[in-house]
Amino acid sequence: MNISTVTPTEIDWSQLFNALNIGLILVDSNGEILLWNEWISKHSGINYLSAINQPLELVFPEKLPAPFVAAIKRCINTKLPVVLSNALHKYPLPLYSPQKSDEKLSQSVILNPIKDNQGNWNCLIQVTDSSASIKREKMLRDHSETHKKDATTDPLTGIYNRRFFDSHYKIEMNQAMRQKTTLSLLMLDIDFFKNYNDHYGHPAGDAAIIAVATCIRTTMKRSSDMVARYGGEEFIVLLPNSTPAAAQMLAENIRSAVEDLKIPHLNSLIAKHMTVSIGVSSFLPGMVVDATTFLKNTDLALYAAKQKGRNQVQFLPL
Repeated sequence: MNISTVTPTEIDWSQLFNALNIGLILVDSNGEILLWNEWISKHSGINYLSAINQPLELVFPEKLPAPFVAAIKRCINTKLPVVLSNALHKYPLPLYSPQKSDEKLSQSVILNPIKDNQGNWNCLIQVTDSSASIKREKMLRDHSETHKKDATTDPLTGIYNRRFFDSHYKIEMNQAMRQKTTLSLLMLDIDFFKNYNDHYGHPAGDAAIIAVATCIRTTMKRSSDMVARYGGEEFIVLLPNSTPAAAQMLAENIRSAVEDLKIPHLNSLIAKHMTVSIGVSSFLPGMVVDATTFLKNTDLALYAAKQKGRNQVQFLPL
């Protein structure tokens, strides 16, 4: 069997280079341009005739970054490829999007040493548009952040959810025991919330929960403190390094701030507006108690606040 190979005797290299969807620039050891394809012309606004045989550093109206110029020289001198990371060299060349003439093109650049027929070393600059990959990475990163936020945040109020509280509470409890510091908890419940929902409807109930959550968050002053939605109309506040007196003061401030919202609640049995009951408990240095017991004690403090008439703060020592 005879296999014959057809080799083209003539190739229009310029047509091939211009058909590529990447930028190609070839410069010699003096930095003068030997090749300048259509892709580069389209994104730079500089045509082939204006660029060919001109020094690369003088063709563009903007000064080229010094690291990029040094990379070209290093490629020729070492005869080794150079890859310019997009993270460190976002805009090596002043190239722009054809659709937005004022928007610089994010680029990925590879420099390759090329030896010509006379034995001289040149540098082939390959430029690709990395805008799409950057946007894709940003989209994936944003999606990851959104997913992370969804996993830790209550969708109605925007504050932390119970899942996040449970994990964060254990960390804070262990740290307080290890470092022998104080840790306080507040547990809040909107008074007669079922009556509110039955009278005003669930949309109004949701709006009220949001208002109370916002009120709690704005009343808290320290960045180390955190509030979470613990149940339907129940909230919990975690206060690292907070004494019983400071925790009770904050609880009273929250109770008063919610009352000052003056949210009408005609079906409340204690007031004509919305109120909250708050239980407070504190873990003190030297105590031997587990996280579950501490949490139950705070819940008992909240129960005491309800039993004694609601719209008040009750502290229950461990």
